[in-house]
Amino acid sequence: MSSHAVPRLAELVDELADELVSFRRDVHAHPELARAEVRTTALVAERLRAEGLEPRMLAGTGLTCDIGTVGEGDTRPRIGLRADLDALPVPEATGLPFASTVPGVSHACGHDVHTAVVLGAGIALARLHREQPLPHPVRLVLQPAEEVQPGGALDLLQQGVTERLARIFTVHCEPKLDVGLVGTRIGPITSASDEITIRVEGFGGHTSRPHLTGDVVAALAQLATQLPVILGRRLDPRSGINLTWGTIRAGDAHNAIPTRGLLRGTLRSLDARAAELAGPVLVDAVAHVAAPFGVTAELTHIRGVPPVVNDEACTRALDRAVRATVGPHAAVLTEQSLGGEDFAWYLTKVPGALARLGTRTPGSRPGDLHQADFVPDEQAITLGARLLAAVALDVDR
Repeated sequence: MSSHAVPRLAELVDELADELVSFRRDVHAHPELARAEVRTTALVAERLRAEGLEPRMLAGTGLTCDIGTVGEGDTRPRIGLRADLDALPVPEATGLPFASTVPGVSHACGHDVHTAVVLGAGIALARLHREQPLPHPVRLVLQPAEEVQPGGALDLLQQGVTERLARIFTVHCEPKLDVGLVGTRIGPITSASDEITIRVEGFGGHTSRPHLTGDVVAALAQLATQLPVILGRRLDPRSGINLTWGTIRAGDAHNAIPTRGLLRGTLRSLDARAAELAGPVLVDAVAHVAAPFGVTAELTHIRGVPPVVNDEACTRALDRAVRATVGPHAAVLTEQSLGGEDFAWYLTKVPGALARLGTRTPGSRPGDLHQADFVPDEQAITLGARLLAAVALDVDR
């Protein structure tokens, strides 16, 4: 590949800048939840076909698209570029003119940005391939259902999307980094993340006679406070084990102890082995904490995702691409997050790396993902597309 290829890729992406912003805004205004991304998938497929490409529609939703092949018999290794399509069940509160038109659903995690980034990288690579053949094919992977467990990555692995892949890359919005910066890290960059649900049942009764009841509310309160403490004493604290509740629900009346209640949350760990050890500890702890209250407690532990472990060679390729397309000082070291990402499943099959794409407008107030008022700086779209297009050409180093 010519030494002019990367600068030419940047030019091609920049020519698409306005279109990519418009595309992202369209997707943002019409968010779709996990495994229901029908419109979003069709929109991506339509744009790729308009570029002369042939996307492969996957079972359910999502697609892949190979660029730079020389026919069906081309068995050369591909470089994968992955984006996620789904939105969150979070009402939007941005006030943007292109805000979500779907009540209670929004792209509060930035997957609309990810989709536009990979689409832009793919179009630029296709146009470059028409000018000079790519050194190897590139596969776009547009994945459904990243926000649920088990996630869409597992669906795609079953459909063979990693076959012939040599490497795979992705970016994720990072509102703690200013736009123009990209966070990278060799080794674990996210954490294991599991879903925990505890259903508690008792025979309830009047609050004036709690001694005659199976007190569901008291049991829930103790489970909510004691389980994180117990995990912290039974597992190595260096593993970063963390149990945090998102839902606690029981009863409707101030003077009645209900017959059932619910706790839901996430169990996260920096270390995959600790996540495995936590399961038996939780089973034992739930039984012992609930027992004194005369209730039954049923634990459902859904194993989610392992940590994303960035391959060293792939991470160095990302760093080179950042310096070449964003700027010489744009690549910064990032910490391991307790967030989960099902991109991790691809890395159990092929080496790859995830980069954190800065999306904060410099000088703006700090924000966070999964918040109703999350507003990424749209300059990140072209920067991310440049980065992924360039890293797709960085091979055999």
